Amino acid sequence: MSDQQETQSLLYETAKLKTRLSELRSAAALSDADSGPLLDAALVELEMAVSALGATGEDRASTEARSEAAESERRMLRTVFQDAPVPLFLLERDGTVRRVNRQAGALLGSSAGYLTGKPFPVFCDMATRAAVGSYIAGVFHSGQRRRTHVRLLSKHGPVNADVTLARIWVSGEPDPLVVAATAPSTREPAAQESAPEVAATEDAVATVVHRMDVLATATGMLLDDESLTESVAVRRSARLLAAELADWVIVDLEQNGALRRQVVMGPEDEHRTEIARMLENVHPGPGSLPVSVYDTGHSVLQAHIDDLRTLGTTQGDLPVCGLIEASSLICVPLDDGEHTLGTLTLTVSGEQGPFDLMDLGLVERLARNLGLVIRTGRRYRRRMEVTERLRAGLLPRELPAVPGAEISARYVVATRDSGFGGDFYDVFPTVAGWGVALGDVCGKGDDATAVNAGTRHGIRILGRWNAKPDEVLSMVNETLLDQERFVTAVMACVEPRDEGLAVMVGSAGHPPAVLIRRDGLIRTLSGGGIPLGLFADDFEVGVESLELDPGDTLFLYSDGVVESSDALRNRFGHERLVEILAAHADGPIADMPLAVEHALTEFCGGELRDDVSMLAIRVTADTGEPRRISVSGSAV
Repeated sequence: MSDQQETQSLLYETAKLKTRLSELRSAAALSDADSGPLLDAALVELEMAVSALGATGEDRASTEARSEAAESERRMLRTVFQDAPVPLFLLERDGTVRRVNRQAGALLGSSAGYLTGKPFPVFCDMATRAAVGSYIAGVFHSGQRRRTHVRLLSKHGPVNADVTLARIWVSGEPDPLVVAATAPSTREPAAQESAPEVAATEDAVATVVHRMDVLATATGMLLDDESLTESVAVRRSARLLAAELADWVIVDLEQNGALRRQVVMGPEDEHRTEIARMLENVHPGPGSLPVSVYDTGHSVLQAHIDDLRTLGTTQGDLPVCGLIEASSLICVPLDDGEHTLGTLTLTVSGEQGPFDLMDLGLVERLARNLGLVIRTGRRYRRRMEVTERLRAGLLPRELPAVPGAEISARYVVATRDSGFGGDFYDVFPTVAGWGVALGDVCGKGDDATAVNAGTRHGIRILGRWNAKPDEVLSMVNETLLDQERFVTAVMACVEPRDEGLAVMVGSAGHPPAVLIRRDGLIRTLSGGGIPLGLFADDFEVGVESLELDPGDTLFLYSDGVVESSDALRNRFGHERLVEILAAHADGPIADMPLAVEHALTEFCGGELRDDVSMLAIRVTADTGEPRRISVSGSAV
């Protein structure tokens, strides 16, 4: 958090603190004021002030909401929040009512639309209003659950109620929310707080909050898995459910038209771990509940299992339900909204009590989220397979042997790769020697891939019969005029001499090549020219001729090198590049592009936003023996 943001947050909290203290003083002045809750509220305010001062200057992480996460939360609220057996209010940090369930509306005799957007304390009488506001703020900051007695101002008349406040974290929200659960009570505010009705209310609240926490945790866990690995997502989800909702969790996925068992997760003791390993080899058979749920796409809740063979039997004909001591189960389809991918089964023993409809709704939402992750992961893997095949076809697997020179190249994929199609490079024979080309297509995707292939192969074919880079690039420009993308490119035609190489470099709007003499002297070429595919009449190529002596190196690169930036948006820049090249002027040729790659990775903190391609060609002392270095690439 910046200093300005931190200061604004502190000012905001201070202003709210002053307001609540003023309300507490006014409430204490009332004739029927209850000093106990007011004293507790004052202590809460003190704790919050100390906490706020201690937190000043600390870093706070923020999360980005995603559309699917937001949709999951809306459905979660309908499933868990609305069907809760007690009146519930979902509150913002300042006590504003975000959402209420049906029971809450009935308790106050008002519609949900009327209650939403109003501060929750306004529905309490004056004697308890200030204390409630303080408790809400205290729960928000400390996370400690609070309970107090209030007098609600219902349309049907005042209602004595017990209010339990608990903090929850909702996926996609930058701040936590507070759940206020109420239970009508006929006791006086000073009554003992161990009354049976209060205990029942707290149990109901704890159950609701726990379900909401589980769903929020599972949603965040799945969204945070950037690798989109199917097996990892399945095992993480099963482990969470086994720890929070069930004794046993079983995941079955469709493979080649049949359900195959993927994961069995149970209590972590030696005996049950051995049972889990055995059940992972027991695939669902015809007539079993997972197969039925998969075929029909309908969830099943069996609050009390009457057939121990409902999940099938082991190879020794032992009922699975009996083996894992299951007395209640839920089995839901794993679907992605289009296809059923498998099933998710949860069981509990009699000690935990049977599953209910709220459990079923929660598990269905978790299964849908897991199904979406599985679908996305499979699509991502298929896309990456296609991308890798394209890369294999559009980049040379190995650089050819060039007499009198050694060559090294690197291709680094952007950290968040959005598809192939950006950079290319090539080395090929010409009528007078060898051609070297490197280019960058604007954008990515299928269209960029087609332009990439056309440009690279166009330069290679035309360059084989023409050793003048300006003429080759001009002809390629004409072929790209009907495309909707432009290309920056550099081409060097290399001819051997008795000692060294003669090089003619042509640039079409590309970053200028760098010449590194053996003694470390650096010269940046003029570059220039117009990118390919933009203009027909005004197109021109920047041309420059060079003589390279033994030990001299010509370095070509894409704009992803110099335009990469760090977290503060500082560019890597040309000067850093030149310093690295000079430092490796007399080292192995392969070390030069590799050193640039390492420097880029460190500078950007591992976050490259654009692909990077580099190619270095160095004159050897012996021009009669060709040397070759294989091409290499990496994904940062």
